[in-house]
Amino acid sequence: MRIARFSIDGNVAFGVVEGDPSSKEGPVLDIIKGHPFAEFERSGQKVPIGKVRLLPPVLPSKVVAIGRNYAEHAAELGHEVPEVPVAFFKPSTAVTGPGDPIAYPAFSGEVHHEAELAVVIGRMCREVPRERVKDVVLGYTCANDVTARDVQRRESQWARAKGFDGSCPLGPWVETELDPADLGIMCTVNGEQRQLGRTSDMVHSVADLIVHITEAMTLLPGDVVLTGTPAGVGPLTVGDEVAVTIEGIGTLTNKVIKRG
Repeated sequence: MRIARFSIDGNVAFGVVEGDPSSKEGPVLDIIKGHPFAEFERSGQKVPIGKVRLLPPVLPSKVVAIGRNYAEHAAELGHEVPEVPVAFFKPSTAVTGPGDPIAYPAFSGEVHHEAELAVVIGRMCREVPRERVKDVVLGYTCANDVTARDVQRRESQWARAKGFDGSCPLGPWVETELDPADLGIMCTVNGEQRQLGRTSDMVHSVADLIVHITEAMTLLPGDVVLTGTPAGVGPLTVGDEVAVTIEGIGTLTNKVIKRG
């Protein structure tokens, strides 16, 4: 099941995506009663997806991101593969949705794309045992861990480099029925392939990451875990259109603009 969050006529709602997104007619959204973090009913009220504005599929209280979780990506930046996951935060204000602009930060001259599989948490959880990880996951979506690489290099903490406004595009929806073990991930810039990898190349699996993170902190419904990026990260410039495509989910597209 694919669940989208959207705005129509000034109202925000969740809906189940029905139909083929690649078809000429496009899919429709069956508006749900309530929210997807509990049992819900479909209203039967349907609206074409082309008539709405898709929003970030969730509004997380926090985004917990994992660095250097693909060996080739660690190598391309000159780093060793860490023995344990390297975690950092992106604030809720970094989150933006499909089609929303990425505003190039004035304090950086080298902004990079990082295509990632994002895990969306479905229930409050802490100290999750490995055999219960599936129970706390709502589903998966596409993410772009946009990074001010020059700032990351010169500042020991990554808060500004990874957490500036608009640096965490998510979408286009949450896919709830997906095995994350071996999915293709691709990033294109202006239609040109930049990144191509598979989640099977992760150093630490989704289950590893959930267990590791929840040893230390409580995750809330709607929180997001970014699982790392494959090799091929590179620069973005004003005017670029960057797209993250993940097998079984769809494509998240954003355009880079000059910060006003």
